[in-house]
Amino acid sequence: MTSRRTPPFGRALCAMITPFTDEGLLDLDGAQRLADRLVSEGCDGLVLSGTTGESPTTTDAEKSALVRAVADAVGDRAAVVAGIGTADTRHTTELALEAEKAGADGLLVVTPYYSRPPQDAVEAHFREIADASGLPLVLYDIPGRTGTRIEPETMLRLAGHPRIVAVKDCAYDLLGTQKVLAATELAYYTGCDEYVLALYAIGGAGYISTVANVTPRHFRSILDAFDGGDPDEAVRLQQLTIPLTELMMASGLPGTVTAKALLSALGLPAGPVRAPLRPAGRETVDGLRAAYERLVAASAGV
Repeated sequence: MTSRRTPPFGRALCAMITPFTDEGLLDLDGAQRLADRLVSEGCDGLVLSGTTGESPTTTDAEKSALVRAVADAVGDRAAVVAGIGTADTRHTTELALEAEKAGADGLLVVTPYYSRPPQDAVEAHFREIADASGLPLVLYDIPGRTGTRIEPETMLRLAGHPRIVAVKDCAYDLLGTQKVLAATELAYYTGCDEYVLALYAIGGAGYISTVANVTPRHFRSILDAFDGGDPDEAVRLQQLTIPLTELMMASGLPGTVTAKALLSALGLPAGPVRAPLRPAGRETVDGLRAAYERLVAASAGV
């Protein structure tokens, strides 16, 4: 079994949705109730205002209010990591300082998007944010959305910064990931639910999962089985998630849409998505509910 770095925010993190009221306003009470459920069912940390949290359509004030509410709800039971990434270095730095004031334990910072900066500019962007705040940073590498990769060589250089401690890895490049894992102390969290066990088995820190909004206990059980010396059981548990993960993350709808649809169907805090996103249709909701129920039945006793 591979040696493992101590993960800075625990192993099992949820990329939490941002609940809204029926009128589309921020639902802080719902956010606190959902956060409490997620932590009670096995999440070590909650990542707020990421893509799953609809960061492109929430205001700066809403982001800060969400951090305060969730931090109050979970206390010292879980880490709160605030998504602050924008395409503007100055704006991102301002959000970092606001998240720190609001009580976040760490920051999730995505590669600047749309402008497609070269690697030296990407590196400078992250360094400026890391220098601005006292909080540890998770670099979010998701070139499919941003248009720009954090190249492994850039990651190797950034690993030397004392406040750059982790990566949310959605680059789909296990070779590049292993190069960085082998040469640094960066904690790698997969942001791709289908890779939870694969990345963990080669030295990853755990996951930042969207599907865990609805199945937090099951995803944690995959890591627990592996750590308990039963890789075959870990494989079985990972494979049980495939139908639900495929429907939630690979059906052509954003994970935010499918997660909120399923949470609402289960009577849990979620609310509508904000435009330009649109809600899932009834057929999609029924399929999600059926896949969820099959997963729950198959993993009974876990």
